[in-house]
Amino acid sequence: MLKPVPGGAAVVACNTCRNAAGAALVAALRRVQGGDAAYAGVAVQEMPCLFACRESCTVHLRAPGKVGYVLGRFDPTDEAARAILDYARAYAVSAWGQVPYRDWPEGVKGHFITRTPPEGYVVA
Repeated sequence: MLKPVPGGAAVVACNTCRNAAGAALVAALRRVQGGDAAYAGVAVQEMPCLFACRESCTVHLRAPGKVGYVLGRFDPTDEAARAILDYARAYAVSAWGQVPYRDWPEGVKGHFITRTPPEGYVVA
């Protein structure tokens, strides 16, 4: 069953990863987001299982008309949540979803699993 959520830039986190680690990452994302108004432009959403179980603590970054990304292998900590949200903030203001590597927070480097083109496009 699909559940409607508001459009716009979002971090969709798996809330069932590895024995409550996913739920702990969701809680960290919400805690960090709630403590800093700079993250207000990125929604934190959750759903059960992103089917990336070997890469536990996964998130999907998405926004209309932008390339999407799945990242994983995070610890469910505030530090990881802040890195994810810092990247998501840069992603949200990017033209088509590409954030220059020099602007990536250290905490997301090495955590990318896939990128997906938006509907109706492929990356040139």
